[in-house]
Amino acid sequence: MAPFDLLGNLGTFWTYAVYLLIGAAFGAVLESAGFAKSTKLAAQFYFKDLTVLKVMFTAIVTAMVLLYLSSGLGWMDFDDVWVNPTYWWPGIVGGLIMGVGFIIGGFCPGTSLVAAATLKVDGVFFVLGAITGILAFGETVGLFEGFWNSSFAGRLTLFDWLHTSAGIVVIAVVLMALGMFWGGEWLEERFGGIPRADAPRGRYVGAGILVVLAVAVFFIGQPTNDDRWDRIAGEMETVLADREVQIHPGELLDLIHDNAIKVVILDCRDEGDFNLFHIWDARRVDCHDAIDVSATLHNEPDNTVIVTVSNDEGRATRLWKVLVADSVRNVYILEGGINHWIAVFDPEAVPAAGGDDELRYAFSAALGSSWPAADPDPEEFELEYTEKVVIEVAQAPAGGGCG
Repeated sequence: MAPFDLLGNLGTFWTYAVYLLIGAAFGAVLESAGFAKSTKLAAQFYFKDLTVLKVMFTAIVTAMVLLYLSSGLGWMDFDDVWVNPTYWWPGIVGGLIMGVGFIIGGFCPGTSLVAAATLKVDGVFFVLGAITGILAFGETVGLFEGFWNSSFAGRLTLFDWLHTSAGIVVIAVVLMALGMFWGGEWLEERFGGIPRADAPRGRYVGAGILVVLAVAVFFIGQPTNDDRWDRIAGEMETVLADREVQIHPGELLDLIHDNAIKVVILDCRDEGDFNLFHIWDARRVDCHDAIDVSATLHNEPDNTVIVTVSNDEGRATRLWKVLVADSVRNVYILEGGINHWIAVFDPEAVPAAGGDDELRYAFSAALGSSWPAADPDPEEFELEYTEKVVIEVAQAPAGGGCG
C-alpha cells in the first residue's frame, strides 16, 4: 500500500535518484509555466496575470482529489502521508513575511531556484538573499523561541479543523478553486487586458473531471479504523501470535528510566481498577475513545514508545489494534498486563479471585500510583527478558515550502 518505502525498497542511491528526477521535473514544469520570470510572478499582485494562482491551485486541488480518492479506494494510507505540523501564530506571521518578500522580490523560494537555474540575475540575488535570511534566522531564533513553538496544533487538516467529512471538504475546496479561477480570468481581463475568450476551452473539461472526482470521493468515503485493520490483519495477527510486541515488565521499566526515550503508558482498564493501582505516570483511556486518543499520539516525537496496558492482555490488545490500524508507530503491549507487573515487582502482594482480564490482587486502599510497585527502582531487580522494542522513525521531510 502506498506511500512506498523508497529507502527500504530501492536503497539510498536510487532513492535519491528518484528525488532528483522528481525535483527536476517539478522545476521544468515551473519554468514552462513562466515562473522563472519575476515580472510574471509579481503581476498577480496587481491582478494583471493570475497564472501563479491558476497553476499552483490546480496542482493543489488535483493532488488533494487524487490523494483522498486513492485513500478511499484503499490504494494508500493517508495517515502515512506527511502533513506539516501546524503552529498557528508563527505560521501566520511567517506567511505575511514571505508574502511581503514575494511582492518585493518577485519570487518565492522555489521559483527563485528555477530562475537561478536559468541564470537570471534577479533569481540569483533572491537565492543569495534567502540563504542570508536562513543563516540570520538560525542565529537569532533563540531570542524568540517561545513564540516560534507557540500555538502548536499538530497534524491538522481541514476536515479535522472543521469536524466534517473529507468528502465535503474536497467538494468545497474544488468549487472554491473553480470560483477563484473564474474570478482570476475576470480580473485578468479587467486589469491585464487578457481576453477571457482567448483562454483554452479544454479548461472546462478539466474542471468537469475535477468535480466528478470530488463527488466520487464524497460517495466512496474514507476507510474506517475497522477497514484499515482488515487490510493489515493477516500480518498483524501473526505479529501478535509470535509475541513480537508483548514486552516484559522489566523492559517497560528500563524504557521508563531511559532518558533518550519518551514512554506513553495507556491504561485502558475500568476507573475503579485504575484508582486501586496503576503504573506511575500511566494515562487512563477509555477504549471507546481510542480513535481520539490515536489522533493525539500522531503528534508525539519520534522517540516515543507507546505501551497499552490492561489487567491481562485482552483490552490492551484491542486498543493496540486500533492504534496500529490508525498508523500510530512504536506501539507495544505490556506482557501479562498489570497482574504480571504486580507479580514481578511486588511478590508479597495479596492474591484475590478474578477472571480473565480482571485484577487478581487485593488492595487495602485506592492509592493508584502511590504503591511502591507502581514506581519500582530498576536497581533493585535483576530481570532477564528478550528486548523487543525497536524504535521506528517516521519517514518525513524536515519541513515544507512553496513552489
